[in-house]
Amino acid sequence: MRSITLGVALGVAALTLAAGASGPAAAEPAAGGKALTWTFLADGPGGTVQVGGGPLADPYQGDTSTSTALPVLCLKVDGSPVPAGLTPDFYAGWSRGHVAVSNPVRGNRLTSLAVANGVCENTFGKGWRFAEFHDGRYGPNLADTGGWSFWAHGDVPVGTRFWTHINDQPANPWN
Repeated sequence: MRSITLGVALGVAALTLAAGASGPAAAEPAAGGKALTWTFLADGPGGTVQVGGGPLADPYQGDTSTSTALPVLCLKVDGSPVPAGLTPDFYAGWSRGHVAVSNPVRGNRLTSLAVANGVCENTFGKGWRFAEFHDGRYGPNLADTGGWSFWAHGDVPVGTRFWTHINDQPANPWN
């Protein structure tokens, strides 16, 4: 009996060593190892920026390998009113808040929405979360949600793509 237990323990130890110190390799995400990214699109009035996918974004299957290290686009919805000079619409809504980006993180480290939200909260503080494709709002009382881009207060790097998630497609780092 003791030799069977020892044999099982040695087998488990051999599997652990073969898998490496970090454990077994993660399965390839359903999106083919790609996830959605956005970028800076425009400066706006009153210290606002427009962020969105631009022509490179693929919100249906992802557009960037999750082995790539990119900043995470973070949003804090704080009820900020629409600045004068902006007219939100379906394709360029108002986020009702502020955006910022984290330090670069490999997409495959964003294993769930909770993990990605944690990157934002740990970087910027309470109330910050991972920005989502449909965070732009428009219409009377900003009651309608749109997609593809949104406006927010803040500053993001020009010429850099950043991780963004989408709540109704499998184009997220964890899919």
